[in-house]
Amino acid sequence: MYQYDKRIVLTLDAGGTNFVFSAIQGNREIVNALNLPAETKDLQKCLDTLVRGFEEIWSVLNSENKENPVAISFAFPGPADYENGVIGDLPNFSAFKGGVALGPYLERKFKIPVFINNDGNLFAYGEALAGALPQINRELKEQKCNRQYKNLIGITFGTGFGSGVVVDNKLLCGDNGCGGDIWVFRNKLNTTMIAEENVSIRAIVREYKRLSNDENATFTPKTIFDIAEGKSEGNKNAAIKSFELFGEAAGDSLAYMLTVIDGIIVLGGGIVGAAKYILPAMMKEMRSTLTSFDGSIYNRLEMDIYNINDADERAEFFIDKTKEVKIPDSNDVIRYRSSKQVAVMISSIGTNTAVSLGAYAFALSKLDECLD
Repeated sequence: MYQYDKRIVLTLDAGGTNFVFSAIQGNREIVNALNLPAETKDLQKCLDTLVRGFEEIWSVLNSENKENPVAISFAFPGPADYENGVIGDLPNFSAFKGGVALGPYLERKFKIPVFINNDGNLFAYGEALAGALPQINRELKEQKCNRQYKNLIGITFGTGFGSGVVVDNKLLCGDNGCGGDIWVFRNKLNTTMIAEENVSIRAIVREYKRLSNDENATFTPKTIFDIAEGKSEGNKNAAIKSFELFGEAAGDSLAYMLTVIDGIIVLGGGIVGAAKYILPAMMKEMRSTLTSFDGSIYNRLEMDIYNINDADERAEFFIDKTKEVKIPDSNDVIRYRSSKQVAVMISSIGTNTAVSLGAYAFALSKLDECLD
């Protein structure tokens, strides 16, 4: 979808350290990205940086005789009223204290529509339209497997527990812009707390310190991963366990999400680098069972779930499990899916690329809505 579209959209990856500006056409980046230092404490400097970045990318387009962009689209941290382009009080962007009408400001500057959303939503949208979803469906066709998928849950593991949901190629925004949010689910491991307290960078660091009884050292998920791998000094068992607890908590929340959405799950974010320790615990939780008062045992999920980054599970997932069943009172047969299957995979296009493609597709979809 949109891979042959000629329209150009200016994009931005708004991090707490750098603002990365670019332009996309037909699902491809068509200029060299521009990196500028993020201004998070001074509003005017921040606005000036944003304007400068988009102006310089636009200037490159003009110098190469390319069409003018039709929109600006990017991810920005929340809380926010994304539909109206207003960014609220941000913990890491003190410049936005009290709320800033960022979208309308940029629209007045550049005279083109501006679309803002959160990175979890745009990650999911990018993976649904140009990443994991078409990739899986293409391979299913190649394997002569009689099924296709239309729904996707995108998850980003990083500073927080980010998420987005796409249903039938449409991004689930919700009436209040909160559709698909997972970070505030109940935390299985600490039931009075939000899930993000055990599915985040801070969770891995906190759990390692607790399990290793080492409160003095400065740790990051990378240093803890190196300890788990035996590349650095430290408590290896505690390091591995800290990632496993992360996976267990994430798996619990994802099981609830998957029950409602029923689509593939794609994982992104910096913490997926430790997937070898996270995914087994996550999959175990999603494959766990529940009981009823009469003692009946039920699988946590109705569908079988496959980690298709594992070679054996991947091969099993792509097997056609349809069967023939006879239509009563006739000699005719019909094929039916005798098992329900869903996949979990790590993004193959990368988190930043997926977010940029999601921003591009989101802008074009909004523009197309205006034409209908």
